[in-house]
Amino acid sequence: MEQAYHIPVLLNESIEGLNIQPDGEYVDVTFGGGGHSREILKNIETGRLFGFDQDEDAAANAFDDSRFVFIRHNFRYIRNFLRYHDVEQVDGILADLGVSSHDFDVAERGFSFRFSGALDMRMNRDAKLTAADIVNTYDEARLIQVFREYGEVNNAYRLTKQILAARQQKPVRTIDQFKEIIAPCVPKRTETKYLAKVFQALRIETNGELDVLKDFLEQSAELLKPGGRLVVITYHSLEDRLVKNFIKAGNFEGKQEKDFYGNVSSVLQAVNRKVIVPTEEEIERNPRARSAKLRIAEKQ
Repeated sequence: MEQAYHIPVLLNESIEGLNIQPDGEYVDVTFGGGGHSREILKNIETGRLFGFDQDEDAAANAFDDSRFVFIRHNFRYIRNFLRYHDVEQVDGILADLGVSSHDFDVAERGFSFRFSGALDMRMNRDAKLTAADIVNTYDEARLIQVFREYGEVNNAYRLTKQILAARQQKPVRTIDQFKEIIAPCVPKRTETKYLAKVFQALRIETNGELDVLKDFLEQSAELLKPGGRLVVITYHSLEDRLVKNFIKAGNFEGKQEKDFYGNVSSVLQAVNRKVIVPTEEEIERNPRARSAKLRIAEKQ
């Protein structure tokens, strides 16, 4: 049942943002439990919807519907797989970049510090690199970089030193073992926030999330028809900054390039001038929506 798998965040706002045409072709690159996709299908008649998800658990949620095509691959390959289905351009693309509630709630996936289990964090369980591999094999400089850049962890140097000392005694394999090792680095009264940052950093590195997002955004700008919509829901500042800058300037630094007449060269234009966030009612209903930010852009 979809509700148990993942409650779709900012559902009405994102569907409205897609500006769905009954005969249009759309892509949900983060299918998950199918919550957003189900709503898209309600709004199309002769059109089609392509759903991407690399997680084998998500494949079990795929719809038996002639208008729907499920593609079990990472959305960084969106262009290749759409071309395989003879699709050059589409009318709308939706990405909800949050880890599904299902993944957070399944202990063996290793995404959450609330459980004991393997230190895994792979969104695609066929991938080789795990969070444990990062903790056990990365050198000091690389570990510090991961925790600083992807988790914005203030004491990344001390944290890394703690990990390096512990792994010399024995490999770090489980969440409980990892938490015990880094316990001296965890600030009192803000344990949950700190652990969330550390686990976010490891998850982003394990799955190459920011590189995937960059590849996806660049391809989306090409794949959208003129007037087509890009709808992206982010959950932390690193993702949101990339999306915001790309919509604004067509690059990830946010530097707007202008032509001879002073026109900005970005092919996308923001539809919502102010970022859309969940209402208090939605956050109360679904606490995991708390940090969500929705941005909508239209292809020029």
